[in-house]
Amino acid sequence: MTTVAAYAATAADSPLVKTTIERRELGPLDVLIEIRYAGICHSDIHTARNEWGGTRYPVVPGHEIVGVVSAVGSDVTRHAVGDRVGVGCFVDSCLECEACTSGDEQYCTERVTGTYNAVGRDGEVTQGGYSTHIVVTEHFVLKIPDGLALDAAAPLLCAGITLYSPLRHWGAGPGRKVAVIGMGGLGHVGVKIAAAMGAEVTVLGHSLAKREDGLRFGAVDYRATTDPQTFVDLRDTFDLIVNTVSVNLDMDAYLSLLARNGTLVELGLPEHPLTLRAFSLARNRRSLAGSMVGGIPQTQEMLDFCAEHGIGAEIEVVPADRIDEAYDRVVASDVRYRFVIDATTI
Repeated sequence: MTTVAAYAATAADSPLVKTTIERRELGPLDVLIEIRYAGICHSDIHTARNEWGGTRYPVVPGHEIVGVVSAVGSDVTRHAVGDRVGVGCFVDSCLECEACTSGDEQYCTERVTGTYNAVGRDGEVTQGGYSTHIVVTEHFVLKIPDGLALDAAAPLLCAGITLYSPLRHWGAGPGRKVAVIGMGGLGHVGVKIAAAMGAEVTVLGHSLAKREDGLRFGAVDYRATTDPQTFVDLRDTFDLIVNTVSVNLDMDAYLSLLARNGTLVELGLPEHPLTLRAFSLARNRRSLAGSMVGGIPQTQEMLDFCAEHGIGAEIEVVPADRIDEAYDRVVASDVRYRFVIDATTI
C-alpha cells in the first residue's frame, strides 16, 4: 500500500479535513495517476453531507479526475508514463455481462463500482479524486486529448458525459430541436455539446439571468420558465428535452413542449417521485426517459468530440483548503459554472 494525501469528509456536519489514505500497490493492469485537478460535482456534496444516506465515513469524494500517468503495471498497454488521463464516475465493473461487453459499463448487471463511497472487489471502500494520487485499472482510465486543458476537462468526466450520452442516444443533431432545462454545472455543458452536434438549442431557465451566457454557448433561444407565455409559445416544439435540475417540476407542463415522438430525459434526481398525467404522454406519442453518465467507450468519444469542437466546462479553480467554501457556494448557486480543485495544493 502507498500512503497519499487527501481531503476527506468525516461526518455529515463536519468540514472536510486533510488526511492520508492508502492506495493499493500497482497490479499488472493498474495505472498510477498523479492527480492535477478534481472537479466538484453536486454528488460530492450530497455524499459528503450524507444527504442521500449510506455514506461510509471517512470518505474522499471526487469522480471528475484528471492528471498524468506516473507508473503503469507490467501488463498495461493502453497508457504510458506521462500520458494525460482522466477517471470518471466508476472504476470497476464485471466486464462480462451484456451491458459491459456492449460498452455500457455504467449499467453493469453485477453493479458498477463507484469511484468513491463504494466497496471494491477487494472489500475496501473506494476513495475518490480529492487526493494527490489514485490507482485505477487501465480499462477505466480515459485519455485526455491534447486539445483539452486539464482543468476545464475535469468536469467533462461527469457533467460532460452525463449530457453527451442522452444527446447522442436520442439523436441530437441537424434538423433537431433540443431544449435544456437548467443551465448550471450540467446544463451549460449540455448547451455547448448539443449546439456542436448541430441541433437547434433552446435553454429553459428559471429566469433570464444567464441568457447572454446561453446564447454565447450556442443556444438560439433562451426562455424563462417562470413566464407562463413560455409554455404557450413553445408548445409541441421540441424533439428532445433534457432536464438537468434536481427539483420536482410540473411534468405535464414540460411534456407539453414535446413535438410528436419527442422525448424528455430526466438527468436530475429530485427528492420526491415524479407525477404526471398519462394523457401528457399519450398526446403526440411522447416518451419520458432517464439516463446516467455513459460507458467507457462513449466517454472517450465524448472527450474526443469536445477536443475537436473546443468544448470545456466554464470553471473556477480553487485550492484544496477552500473546498467547504466551494460546497456552500454550489448549494447557493454562486458559481458559473463548475468548481475545480487544484490537486497540487493538497
